[in-house]
Amino acid sequence: MSPQKSVFELLDQSGLERAPRVEQLRELGFTWADLEEEEYWLDAIAVMSAGTYRELAAASEKLWSILDKAVRYVHRRQDLYELLGIPPVLWQMLDDTPLPEPGLISRYARFDFAVSDEGAIKLLELNADTPTGYVEASIATPWICEQAGIGSPNGAMKELLAAAWGTERPDTAACVAYGSHQEDSGTIEALVRHSGLDVTCIDCLDLWLDQGRVYDGQNRRIERMFALYPKEWMAVDEAGDALAYAIETGSLRLFNGPHSILLQSKGLVAAVWGMYELGLLYNEEEREAISRYILPTYNKPVFSGSFVSKSVFGREGGSVRLFDDSGELELEDEEGFDSSTLFPTVYQKRAELARIQSAEGELHLLTGMFMINGQPCGLLGRAGGPITGNASHFIALGVRELGQE
Repeated sequence: MSPQKSVFELLDQSGLERAPRVEQLRELGFTWADLEEEEYWLDAIAVMSAGTYRELAAASEKLWSILDKAVRYVHRRQDLYELLGIPPVLWQMLDDTPLPEPGLISRYARFDFAVSDEGAIKLLELNADTPTGYVEASIATPWICEQAGIGSPNGAMKELLAAAWGTERPDTAACVAYGSHQEDSGTIEALVRHSGLDVTCIDCLDLWLDQGRVYDGQNRRIERMFALYPKEWMAVDEAGDALAYAIETGSLRLFNGPHSILLQSKGLVAAVWGMYELGLLYNEEEREAISRYILPTYNKPVFSGSFVSKSVFGREGGSVRLFDDSGELELEDEEGFDSSTLFPTVYQKRAELARIQSAEGELHLLTGMFMINGQPCGLLGRAGGPITGNASHFIALGVRELGQE
């Protein structure tokens, strides 16, 4: 273990022979540990203190409830849909579809947190619509931690996923470029495998619609579909309005459900912060959690110190810009797609990420927490530059047992 005083300690395993370990991970279903000539998986474990993990899990439960409450507040208020950046083509779909029961607006989601070296926990965003990283968290992380004798809290992910899909019972799972895009294809295949259901995997581009009904390339009608397809794309994709209509009319049940896009929008975090400042909606316990774990977030750059700007529907670091204490642009993501050209921008106070010293040099550590079937259940570690985008690495996150504290 490294001697640094931090809630994370780095267990460097780069001295172990990599090739057979990559092959073992491939056999388990994690086939993109190496991408072409790049090492996506960092052969190391960032070990979190047990106390920090307990707080992180508790914070996730509180924030899940707080954001759920915000969705119910904005539901069927189209003026607020607009503030959240929800494309108008989706408004009728959101209004006509009943809200799920509390805590289950999304059954498959992932929080991204900034956890500092000192253990301060701040929410950066919630991917409640189409999170990836499931294979890394549910398959690779437990195996890597077990090999090193390190505790992992991720063991319940498969069981919770099976329960969620057992309720949703999709007949189809889809992603763009199925069969050629390793990460998305591997993700839906793992989800299907862990569900225990008979589900057909297809390419989103093979879908076609006729009179509000959805079919695949084999002319098989699809009625219940899980899709790694961001719902905001319906506003820009050809036939996106037809897909929205199929959901509005109940011809297609899409998972995650329609209202997951309200949870997905970073504008919802700005709405929560605004209601916190105005003393609306939330009780004292919820206000304490907002103050502790949510960063000041606004629809305008009103900060006197450093801040971040990002699209309400930015993904994988795309559209993120970091500004310094004087308000000057310091760094921007140049790898991901800049969706701020299509959707509104939010501005958020900057938060410190823990830093780890790896074989790649000093890296910033982003901490993900999966929420499956309404429960916090799986850590996902990513390491890279100050903006965690497509060029970042996967690193397993483990938890020190109480006896090791």
